[in-house]
Amino acid sequence: MIIWINGTFGSGKTTTAYELQRRLRDSFIYDPERFGYVLMANVPKEISKDDFQDYPLWRDANYALLKQVAEEYKGIIIVPMTLTDESYYEELIGRLRGDGLKVKHFTLSASKSTIQKRLRKRFEGKNSWAYQQMNGRLNSLAKDTFKEHIQTDTMSIEEVVETIAKQSSISLLPDNRTKFRQQIDRLSVKLREIRLLK
Repeated sequence: MIIWINGTFGSGKTTTAYELQRRLRDSFIYDPERFGYVLMANVPKEISKDDFQDYPLWRDANYALLKQVAEEYKGIIIVPMTLTDESYYEELIGRLRGDGLKVKHFTLSASKSTIQKRLRKRFEGKNSWAYQQMNGRLNSLAKDTFKEHIQTDTMSIEEVVETIAKQSSISLLPDNRTKFRQQIDRLSVKLREIRLLK
C-alpha cells in the first residue's frame, strides 16, 4: 500500500509521515522531491522551470520508481508530497491506481492563519517561496480531486496519524516514547526539512 500525504507547505506532511512510520512495523518514507533537486541542479538556469514538478521527467521517474518499489516491497510506502495540479495527480496517483496498486491519498488541510503560523515556526517569512505559494495551493487542494481532506487546525500529530491509520485500515504500534523524546524526534524532522529547503 502507498499512503500519499498531501497538503500545502507547512501543513505538517513530513512530520506526520515520520510519526506514522514510527508507528508501523514495516514502512518506508519515499521522497519524490529528491528527483526534483537532481533536476534543478542539472538544468541550466536559462532553461530551468520554476517548479520541478513541471518537468515530465520528474513525474515519469517518480511514477516508475514508486511502481517498482510498491510491487517489490511488502510494507507500507509513505509519500509526503505536495501535489496540487490535477493532471499531475492523475499522472502519478491515477496511473499507479490504474496499475492495480492500492494508493490511499490524504490532504492535510488547515486555515490560512494556521499555515502562516507553521511556516513562521520553520523560519519562513512572507518573502519565502512556500509563503507566496500558500493561497494558490490552498485553493487547489480544496477541490474534490484531493480528498480525503483532514482538517488539522485543532488536531494533534497523534490524532492526524490515527485518523490516517483508521481510514487506511491499518494497525498502529503503541507509541512508548516520552513527551520529551517525541519533541526531540519532531524537531529533528523539522531541522532536516529546513536544511533541505535552503
